[in-house]
Amino acid sequence: MTTPGDQTPDAPPLVRSYVITKGRGLPDDEQLSLITLVTVSDTQQQRPTRRLTPEEQSLLELCEAGYLTVAELAGHTRLPLGVVRILLSGLTEGGFLIVRPPVERASLVDARILEEVLNGLQAKFG
Repeated sequence: MTTPGDQTPDAPPLVRSYVITKGRGLPDDEQLSLITLVTVSDTQQQRPTRRLTPEEQSLLELCEAGYLTVAELAGHTRLPLGVVRILLSGLTEGGFLIVRPPVERASLVDARILEEVLNGLQAKFG
């Protein structure tokens, strides 16, 4: 039998996410989708003007290496995706980060052109 002091509450993970995000809501999916690219702003070379949370600092340090997707940042920090999106939105609004849409898919090449290239290669190299 366990005593009341031995029990651990199940609520802290839920409260923790709320505390980390400071109660802010999710940004639009179009603003920060899973494949949106994020990096540190050029003006962010000087010290931040406000105190950052450890989670925000961790995201900034990861983004210093170059562009990473929102999904990659969530994986590296082991934070829930929604929390990462909220934190990235706040850092972007604060001028710490810049985001850019993902690279668009290349258009499909016409099959006729590929056939002509293949025929040309076969004619030249046998």
